[in-house]
Amino acid sequence: MNDRQALISLNLISQIGSVRLSVLLESFRTPGEIFQAKRKDLIAIIGEHLGSKIADFNRQELDEDLTLAQKFGAKVITIADPEYPQNLLQIPGAPLVLYCWGEFCPEDNLSLGIVGSRQASFYGLSSTEKFAVELVQKNLTIVSGLARGIDTCAHRGALKAGGRTLAVIGSGLSNIYPPENENLAKAIAESGAVISEFPMRALPLPNNFPRRNRLISGLSLGVLVTEAARNSGALITADFALEQGREVFALPGRIDALQSWGTNALIKQGAKLVTCVEDILEELNFSASFAVKKNQPEVTLDLQDNKKQTALFDYIQKEAISFDDLMQKTTWGAGKISQSILKLQLQNLIKELPGKHFIRN
Repeated sequence: MNDRQALISLNLISQIGSVRLSVLLESFRTPGEIFQAKRKDLIAIIGEHLGSKIADFNRQELDEDLTLAQKFGAKVITIADPEYPQNLLQIPGAPLVLYCWGEFCPEDNLSLGIVGSRQASFYGLSSTEKFAVELVQKNLTIVSGLARGIDTCAHRGALKAGGRTLAVIGSGLSNIYPPENENLAKAIAESGAVISEFPMRALPLPNNFPRRNRLISGLSLGVLVTEAARNSGALITADFALEQGREVFALPGRIDALQSWGTNALIKQGAKLVTCVEDILEELNFSASFAVKKNQPEVTLDLQDNKKQTALFDYIQKEAISFDDLMQKTTWGAGKISQSILKLQLQNLIKELPGKHFIRN
């Protein structure tokens, strides 16, 4: 089993993500070697439950998942691949694998999440579409969760304006949810991407959706909540956004409207109150001229560039160095550094310490 197959196989095992992968890579040089390890060694490192799952992994599960992805027309992108979204590399617990129906583009690094209630009012739905249209006109990509209500309007607004949109779902791509949005998902895949971290056959289970929400915020520079009741899942997305260092924006609503309780509460807690797109662009230090132009040539990071890996490795010594210090020394930007760090980790050359510090192995 090669490293790519090993990463996909680990993703097929519940409860194994990038954090536990880092733990395993402290003892094994490559992801492929993890599946060659003895059961007792795996259990000693990661516990009996997960250690046994790795030791007992059936290669047929991997083959079936990849075959189904190919039939569906989906790409399987691992955390070590250059196509992996740079914004996601910066969040804790980034998924090992993304199943992508459609295409990621470099311009998707300039994305804004729009989320809200499934049972939205006319005010919430119309405001959502208005913001989505105007944001894509500024060349931002819209990220949402394909759910009923606000999410659906956010995607439709982006498509209506001829822009890009990313839909993150809480099930496998072969189980699009909700089913009435299958045609919308197809339209999104033609001018953006439908994304899942779950294996192809995964069902839309309730506990999948909080995990889905962290990817909506993780893919975005900020999250706009246009309408949310007291217990709305959109508030979970806002919490993830704050944990990930993303901006949170909220649209004010009527004080006597149940659907506006969540957004008004976010504003009281410090979220940026917005009444127009310019409020968002100003907070993100954007301007129309700063946004990526549609015809701009694509720029991708080449993970095989040994000069970049060597340069970063030279800065990481036996004394721990922080991510922020690496940004200052290299002036590369967070996304490029994150990908280079990951490559060095997969080569077992460095390891991560608490507080996003790094040392040589």
